[in-house]
Amino acid sequence: MKKIRRSTEAEVIAEFLKSEFYHEEFHADRETFKGLVMEADLANKDENALRRALLFRRRGHMWRELPADTQWWEVELDPGDLRFVRVFPRAQWRKIAGESYLLRDIVHRIRNVRFSGSTRDFIARIEGLSFRLKSQRDNSAVLLIGIDDVNPLTILEGNHRLTAALLAGPEIFSERFRTLCGFSPNMARCCWYETNLPNLWRYAQNRLRNLFYDRDADVRRVMRNTPSAAGALALDVDRAMNPAPAGKVAGGSK
Repeated sequence: MKKIRRSTEAEVIAEFLKSEFYHEEFHADRETFKGLVMEADLANKDENALRRALLFRRRGHMWRELPADTQWWEVELDPGDLRFVRVFPRAQWRKIAGESYLLRDIVHRIRNVRFSGSTRDFIARIEGLSFRLKSQRDNSAVLLIGIDDVNPLTILEGNHRLTAALLAGPEIFSERFRTLCGFSPNMARCCWYETNLPNLWRYAQNRLRNLFYDRDADVRRVMRNTPSAAGALALDVDRAMNPAPAGKVAGGSK
């Protein structure tokens, strides 16, 4: 692994939100926030605050578990780093993994084990993505977390893409994505990194503490307190509701 540069929390949140933006939680107002998400201005602190609130609409329970001292880096992985990279044991990945959650072992099982039912359908989608990655570039980022650059790394966001890339070949795995990795000496206390009873109990307590957290109210609060971001969004909404007449383009006629 090679550390390329330090990355800000705002950049990581922007990339995380972009990968989540197709989910149901954003159906109702996707067009409103599309520009803010897909063309992030990381120098705008108001926009950064609003993207954080939007991410927390779906992934707040995940982000809160990361240690406060997490430092983010853009890193470069090579095939030798696969001995460290693992998926988080959840959902369909448990059925695929067998006894090992290392990414290379999961890819080996996908290639050699005959799965059935919903697991087979799940794998088919990954194989379809793998086929596309052989010929298409991908400018997205995958997120990993770890203690440091010598201990195991867990995929926080990007299980499907990294698995598909490794299925396509080691060179695809190394070249297709930007990789952002969060390091903390306290990462072993995070349930997304280390799944054990103390960490799961801490996570359950935190979920209970935030049981009545109003995700949409948080977005509205940030918009009230960040006039520049709210103003830009109002302009986007106005443009969407009042498109330019046919034959006109922004700034004048054709």
